[in-house]
Amino acid sequence: MSGTLPAPKLGEPYLLTPGPLTTSFPVKEAMLRDWGSWDEEFRAMTRELRARILAMIGPGASDYDCVPVQGSGSYAVEAMLGTFVPREGKVLVLANGAYGQRAARTLDYIGRAKVVLDKGDHLPPRGAEVAEILTNDPSITHVLAIHCETSSGILNPVEEIAEATRAAGRELLIDSMSAFGALPLDPAALGCTAFVSSANKCIEGVPGFGFVVVRKDVLAASGGNAHSLSLDLHDQWQVMEKTGQWRFTPPTHAVAAFIEALRAHEAEGGVAARGARYARNRDVMVAGMRGLGFETLLEDRWLSPIIVTFFCPADPAFDFARFYDLMKARGFIIYPGKLTVVDSFRIGCIGQMDEAVMQAVVAAADAALKDMGVTSAAPPQAALDERKKLAA
Repeated sequence: MSGTLPAPKLGEPYLLTPGPLTTSFPVKEAMLRDWGSWDEEFRAMTRELRARILAMIGPGASDYDCVPVQGSGSYAVEAMLGTFVPREGKVLVLANGAYGQRAARTLDYIGRAKVVLDKGDHLPPRGAEVAEILTNDPSITHVLAIHCETSSGILNPVEEIAEATRAAGRELLIDSMSAFGALPLDPAALGCTAFVSSANKCIEGVPGFGFVVVRKDVLAASGGNAHSLSLDLHDQWQVMEKTGQWRFTPPTHAVAAFIEALRAHEAEGGVAARGARYARNRDVMVAGMRGLGFETLLEDRWLSPIIVTFFCPADPAFDFARFYDLMKARGFIIYPGKLTVVDSFRIGCIGQMDEAVMQAVVAAADAALKDMGVTSAAPPQAALDERKKLAA
């Protein structure tokens, strides 16, 4: 695969983030036409979008439907929680980063009861912990898991979480925002009630909408649950089924770009091939950065192929703001860290990039360190102590 992907057009830097990400020129080009939201051509695009997403989830797809919703991924998460958790329901939120905490805050806003298993910045929620909480609290109706928590880059153990949830007879909701399209997700095999993702993640479209995949029986029974007209997935689904249209003005250009991205995803080889490319990106980049002396927050077993967190060097010559600017000047936009206990930064592995690009990322980081006069990229001892918590 190395070297087969073209560089971004128009002199753009590569976006080494968990989305928005670097898109292909055909995806950009798809947005050059205007579409009528009511026109049959656009309605056909919406049908294709829904059908292609369902085709990606495995043999149980006939039991599920796909409902797109305008807005960023967080809009889709709130729509899922507000539509499928009854007002008398209670959610166990498995939080090990910013997105679990955001979901917990969302539940407060929409008036749903919750309990939070708070694992801090990066420790994974485990199935045994979930099982114990569900045994001790029979009032919990739903469990919310984050598939890939991009605050740290950890790939959470959704299979064991699903097993514990299923054994307790509760409903599983998954935020697969940054994983779906690159990592396998078979909701029927997991016993998952619903999951969400977004156009601008691993399918490599552009921002503008998210989508929810949900069991048809749950969707049909969810009328009247929603706290919000705009985020009522049941109402959105009913209108789409009846008319083929979105209820309110759709992000037409983002949909057109997403159709192009879905077709490219299939042509590449689907989830397996997309995930394999991202994994190669990660492996080449991590090996190179470690070769420069950087340390990852996570041990290899927990590293996702989506984004990787590195500790900032202890060397007093290192300044992240300057490092960011130097990397950008060489064509790469990286991501600040979200750890609360030690300084860090993140480098994404997704988007229109291959291992040749990641080798260039490492070379740019090496040059940036030299420009700053950093003689060692080793992290402070506090960072290594934090990593030991995960190993324990």
